[in-house]
Amino acid sequence: MKISRVGGMIAAASQSIARPMLQVGSISIIRRIVITFQQAGIFPIVVITGADEDRVRYELSNHGVIFLSSAPSANAKLLECAQIGMRYLAGKCEQMVFTPVNTPMFRPNTLQTLIHAKGDLILPSFGGKSGHPLLVSAAAAKQIVGFRGEEGLPEVLQALTGSKITVEVEDPGILTNICNDQELQKQLDSHNQSLLHPQVQLSIGRETPFFNARLKLLLFLLSDTHNMRKACSAMAISYGKAWDMINRLERELGYFVVERAQGGRNGGNTSLTEAGIRFLRACQEYEETVFQFAQNQFQDMFISSKIIG
Repeated sequence: MKISRVGGMIAAASQSIARPMLQVGSISIIRRIVITFQQAGIFPIVVITGADEDRVRYELSNHGVIFLSSAPSANAKLLECAQIGMRYLAGKCEQMVFTPVNTPMFRPNTLQTLIHAKGDLILPSFGGKSGHPLLVSAAAAKQIVGFRGEEGLPEVLQALTGSKITVEVEDPGILTNICNDQELQKQLDSHNQSLLHPQVQLSIGRETPFFNARLKLLLFLLSDTHNMRKACSAMAISYGKAWDMINRLERELGYFVVERAQGGRNGGNTSLTEAGIRFLRACQEYEETVFQFAQNQFQDMFISSKIIG
C-alpha cells in the first residue's frame, strides 16, 4: 500500500565496518541520520541492522523507525543492504533515499534539494565529487532489487537505465565518512545548526492523546505484515503494549481499525479494516500537510527574521 511520497533507508549491517553507535556530539550517528531524515519529512524510515543490532534497536525504539535484519555478515555489502530496503519499500512510496550509516553529516536541506529534483537516480555532489545520500525512483529501485551479480552498488548505479542527474550542493557532509574524525568535528557545529527545526508530532486526543506517531507506524506495519508479532518486532515494541494501543484507539474512534483472526505462536492474521486504512492514509496526509506548513512558518518567523539562528 502506497503511504507516502519518500521513504528512507539506512545501511547499518556490516559487522566489520559499520559503527552505528559511534557518538558524534551528544548523539549516535544512527540517531543523527534518523533525525535528519525526519526533518526532511521522510516516512517510513528503514534501518537495515547487523552491527550492534540490539543496541541500535534500543537506541531507536522510540524514534518511529522500522528494523530489517540482514543476513549475518562481517562485510555486508551496500548493494545487499540497498536491495533489502528497496524490496521492503516497493509499492509504499514513489522515491527512496539511501545512505550508509558511516556518512552521517549531510544536512536536511540537502535531502530536500534531492527530493525536489527530477530523475530516476539523483546524486548529490560537492566540489565535483558525488556522495551520499542518493535518491532513486521506484522504477530505478526495481532495477536495483532485480540485479544479480558480483558488482558493487556503484557499478549497479552506473548500469541503471532511466534519467540520472547530479545535483551540486553546498554540503561537505555528503563526502564525510566517520574515518575522518577531524572533519567530523569540524562540521559538528554547522550540522547541529542545520538540525534546528520545529518538532511537530501528530497526536489526536480528547482528554489525553490516543493516537501518535508510534501508533501510526504500528498501523502501517500491520497493513504490510498482516501479523501483530511481526509488526511488533519490526518496530521494537512489546506485543501487549501494541494491543493496548490498538484497543484504546478503537474505543476512542468507535469502530474497528483491525481485523483479528486467532492463530498460534505467530499471533494469527491481523489486518487493517477498510476504515483503518482510510484512517491511516488520512493521518499521513494530514501530517505531511502540517509538517510543510510548520517548516514554512518556522523559516519565515524564526530563521528569516533571525530570532533563532
